[in-house]
Amino acid sequence: MPVPPPDPHLWRSWQPGERVVVRFRLPEGGFSDALGELLTIDAAGVRVDTRRGPIDVAAADIVHAKRVPPPPRSRR
Repeated sequence: MPVPPPDPHLWRSWQPGERVVVRFRLPEGGFSDALGELLTIDAAGVRVDTRRGPIDVAAADIVHAKRVPPPPRSRR
């Protein structure tokens, strides 16, 4: 029996505070990723707090998204 593809809108069920990665289309073409803590989520899209600061990603630009584990601990 074939396995159905994952729901492309699964990100809509996430909660602020989760660590996520969101792949999105760039206006000039190509793609980029936003990795970090989910700050806000609504019908318009998401805001992710990355190392370089918050990034707003429009829902229409989201290509793939998933939850990710916490960052690795520092070895120092």
